[in-house]
Amino acid sequence: MSSIEVLQVKGLHAFYGESHILHGIDLHVNQGELVTLLGRNGSGRSTTLKALLGLVGKRTGSILFNGVDTIGMAPHRIARLGVGFCPEERGIFAGLSTEENLMLPPVVAPGGMTLDEIYTLFPNLHERRNSPGTRLSGGEQQMLAMARILRTGAKTLLLDEITEGLAPVIVKKLGEVIRLLKTRGYTIVLVEQNFRFAAPLADRHYVLEHGQVAMVVHKDELAAKTSAMQALLGV
Repeated sequence: MSSIEVLQVKGLHAFYGESHILHGIDLHVNQGELVTLLGRNGSGRSTTLKALLGLVGKRTGSILFNGVDTIGMAPHRIARLGVGFCPEERGIFAGLSTEENLMLPPVVAPGGMTLDEIYTLFPNLHERRNSPGTRLSGGEQQMLAMARILRTGAKTLLLDEITEGLAPVIVKKLGEVIRLLKTRGYTIVLVEQNFRFAAPLADRHYVLEHGQVAMVVHKDELAAKTSAMQALLGV
């Protein structure tokens, strides 16, 4: 595992209008690591991802991507640092075909996957390459949303609830893809409700409560701290 710090967040506060959502988040992710943001609904997990990208009303604190402080940057400039975001609502273009969706994303960094590589990774998308987004199942839409950010060259991936509502076979496939991306040195921040999916993938878990980090659990501490985590998560 690399000791190169890709993301360092210190004292992150985030606001939507007058609502103060995040209250001093601290976290870090090294190259090739996957960390999860866990917590109950409303704990601030998705807001943390959006704050990293500048997609909230106001944010204060420090967010370093590869040593570059992005707290004052516009979202499109942050993306150009090699950051990809897979939102919970997926955001694919319903009227365009699968392949047209894959051809749209801008290149934000060198080394993005080719169409052939994407189709090898996601054979379902090759089969549905000429189908419009509206004809894709939820699982196919999620694979397309994931595939699209892999086309951009981004090596830091922010993934929001990618398994929600999906069939077990699709969840298993997404887990295989994430394991492969880790072996290739991708750095991943994963917001996830499905702890059984997240636990074997993560190097570190950040458990959020009321917009703060309530607990940090490293993978080798998981067995010892599972009951304490479950109490926080309401499992």
